[in-house]
Amino acid sequence: MYDVVGIKFLIGNRIYYFSPNDLELKKGDKVIVETEKGLQFGEVKIETKKVEESKLFLPLKNIERIATNKDIKREEQNKKQSKKALKDAKRIAKELELPMSFIDASYTFDRNQLIFSFVADERIDFRELAKKLAAIYKTRIELKQIGVRDKAKEVGGIGPCGRFLCCSTFLNDFSSVSINMAKNQYIALNPTKINGICGRLLCCLNYEDDLYTELKKDFPKMGSYVTVDNERGKVVDHNLLKRTYTIEKSDHTLQEVSLDESSK
Repeated sequence: MYDVVGIKFLIGNRIYYFSPNDLELKKGDKVIVETEKGLQFGEVKIETKKVEESKLFLPLKNIERIATNKDIKREEQNKKQSKKALKDAKRIAKELELPMSFIDASYTFDRNQLIFSFVADERIDFRELAKKLAAIYKTRIELKQIGVRDKAKEVGGIGPCGRFLCCSTFLNDFSSVSINMAKNQYIALNPTKINGICGRLLCCLNYEDDLYTELKKDFPKMGSYVTVDNERGKVVDHNLLKRTYTIEKSDHTLQEVSLDESSK
């Protein structure tokens, strides 16, 4: 078990775990944390608690300090500069006729790096753009091309379920999702029903797929023929929760069959 504290950054709704580093922290505290990209400014969303090692990515980075008034002012300045940098990046990309759509720009807290995220339909040669931005802002420039799923993760939003997007709240990575999962769960293959706001298949198709597969093990396959009460019929429907299936008999009448009764 490790002591951790949950930190949220400016971009996205995801919460990351850090080591509290023996600091007494409470929800809402502004903090400076160590990350792979350098020092970052964040906010405490989950107070110190113990979490199992298996649920963490080790080693944990440290909370460096509780943010001072000077730190907070610096972060506000970084936000303003980031907005200006985003406008400049869009302008220069347009001048260079680069087919890219910028999502956001952000400084690391120590201003050692200025990071831009963008979406494009193809690979972009942005070397000239990076040179021009570096000449203006005198810092290391990172241009990060992201996919439509990554865009949804960073921007956030509300899903068709009415809740905040899974990808921007708790999903750490994108699992493979296939159209077969929708078929397995008897979901109509209507793009408006099975696609998320990113335009790709809903991540949540993963959540119940294993359960549907397990429940269907005892059922006769759709389209197969079975004999019930000495009458042969074709399986045309499953009701997994009621544990019943429907057969169409030779006279085209339908009969609902209890899986538990038929197995006795």
